[in-house]
Amino acid sequence: MAQMVRLMKRPLQCIALCSLVLTGVVLTRAAAQDSPSWTGWRGPLGTGVAPGGNPPTEWGEDKNIRWKVAVPGNGHSTPIILGDRIYLTAAIATDRTPGDAGEEQAQGNARRGGFMNRRSPTKVHEFIVVALDRKDGKLVWRTKVTEAVPHEAGHRTASQASNSPLTDGERIYAYFGSRGIHCLDMQGKVQWSKQLGKMRTAAGFGEGSSPALYGDTLVVNWDHEGDSFVVAFDTRTGKERWRTPRDERTSWSTPLIVEVSGKPQVIISASYLTRAYDLETGKVVWACEGLTGNCIPTPMHANGIVYVMSGFRGFALQAIKLEGSEGDIDFSEQIKWTHNAGTPYTPSGLVHDGLLYFLRSNNAILSCLDAKTGKVHYEGQRLRGMRTVYASLVGAGGRVYVTSRGGTTKVIKLGAEFEELASNDLEDTFDASAAIVGDELYLRGKEHLYCIARQ
Repeated sequence: MAQMVRLMKRPLQCIALCSLVLTGVVLTRAAAQDSPSWTGWRGPLGTGVAPGGNPPTEWGEDKNIRWKVAVPGNGHSTPIILGDRIYLTAAIATDRTPGDAGEEQAQGNARRGGFMNRRSPTKVHEFIVVALDRKDGKLVWRTKVTEAVPHEAGHRTASQASNSPLTDGERIYAYFGSRGIHCLDMQGKVQWSKQLGKMRTAAGFGEGSSPALYGDTLVVNWDHEGDSFVVAFDTRTGKERWRTPRDERTSWSTPLIVEVSGKPQVIISASYLTRAYDLETGKVVWACEGLTGNCIPTPMHANGIVYVMSGFRGFALQAIKLEGSEGDIDFSEQIKWTHNAGTPYTPSGLVHDGLLYFLRSNNAILSCLDAKTGKVHYEGQRLRGMRTVYASLVGAGGRVYVTSRGGTTKVIKLGAEFEELASNDLEDTFDASAAIVGDELYLRGKEHLYCIARQ
């Protein structure tokens, strides 16, 4: 066991936190798969790919925009889509200050600044979930699940609603980190809520890991500068099923849940170790080291291989064979291949038709590898006209979509050779990752939510 938790302590590093990268895989009930959907952070497969999706390759403010609506408050969480509804989470800063010595005041007493000594909030924030009509973007319902004065400012590019929601077709799970996890029915009525405490994130950068869902079990990763843990809940009642301590500092990676020999495992990448937990018991199944600090990208899975990567103050990517992994797998044959160049800091990568795509750090520099062997098809490919990218890669229709903070989306042809198909610009700032359903692509900007579809 000592081998499984060993690791050289790495210095804590800075991060440009953004939920969009930060993470969530969701394995939903059959009800959520009856029609094309995007029911969690990284889509229906947990890889960023939309099966059967075929959105446009070209658009602009006056081209192929089916609708564009203002979004309330602030948030980097990815929209989720099921049937004729879109669900969003957001945090709204009010003009109110705490009026008593209750919870709001207690949180105020513990406020922490953020990176570059940003001042922590002093006003009450409302944390909301909204449902929009998919055909026109109009509001269907809006629910405030809680309110509080956030105790950390977060990074200047972060938000107070960076954790993406999930749905299993029966309920919506809205997670706001230190402001709790809240289960709503499909009409927006709160069914249960749980508070897990207050995170103390590295340098006060803020929170971003999303929960993961498998059947009737919801899993939350709680890595911070305190007592870290991973916890599982019953989706129907909110009852805690198990909680396992983690020897980790702050990470923003979202858990991945994958079946291995018929048994689901919860895989979490982090600075010290990547670990897999038995979903039923919470016990560690296997572990290995090898990533850099400040892990953000969500693990990805395809054909029995899980891909974990990080890219702050170093580059690291590991392809791990799940079948047969047990105990300490460092330097074992379970590590099928590694790659130590050009890996992402914030954006998650994309596994699509045997190809593995990722960006370098937070930059618009793309690499494409063979997912089975690690062979480099191309790397260091600059996407001209783009700079910083926080949004994770998505794929559909034989194409890869890369969206920058500045509003430019490059459309790249899927394949071993680089080919840019289109470059599209919108008048907003984009930190949230895209969602694709059928022929529609949804982009959440700082000010607006766009539905992009052929006109």
